[in-house]
Amino acid sequence: MTAEEQFKAAQKKSAKVLEEKEQAAEQRAQQISGLRARRLAKETADKKAAAEKPVKTKTAKSKT
Repeated sequence: MTAEEQFKAAQKKSAKVLEEKEQAAEQRAQQISGLRARRLAKETADKKAAAEKPVKTKTAKSKT
């Protein structure tokens, strides 16, 4: 194998590794985005439920 062929093989391998890293990073970004969207939706639902729920107040006990 000539030096030029070795160089081309190394370049091809590097390009493939770089592409795989980019795909993994994209998948991670999509997963994080999905988790963030679900968290925000849950927080909104929790705030809405808390706003609709009547606030319970403690009544003072009379000492007799």
